[in-house]
Amino acid sequence: MARLIRDRDGEGYYGCLVESFEVVDGKLGNVVGNEPMVGCCLKVGTMIAGTYSSRDWWLTSPITEIISENDEQIRFKTGNSSYTLVK
Repeated sequence: MARLIRDRDGEGYYGCLVESFEVVDGKLGNVVGNEPMVGCCLKVGTMIAGTYSSRDWWLTSPITEIISENDEQIRFKTGNSSYTLVK
């Protein structure tokens, strides 16, 4: 199960659903992968909604930089935050 952690405050989410969405004209487009990619938004959450609300997943703003990557985690930046995705 993956964990997404915002570095500044430890907030985030966990789940088996990890999807990178392309951004087209400022809107979410198709799923293009399951790891952070520059220019894409990352969504982490549950496959089956528990509360059927936006708290069933966490969606980042578009990724601007991949800071580091290894077999266990990927660190990346968005326009306003830094995150760690623990695989």
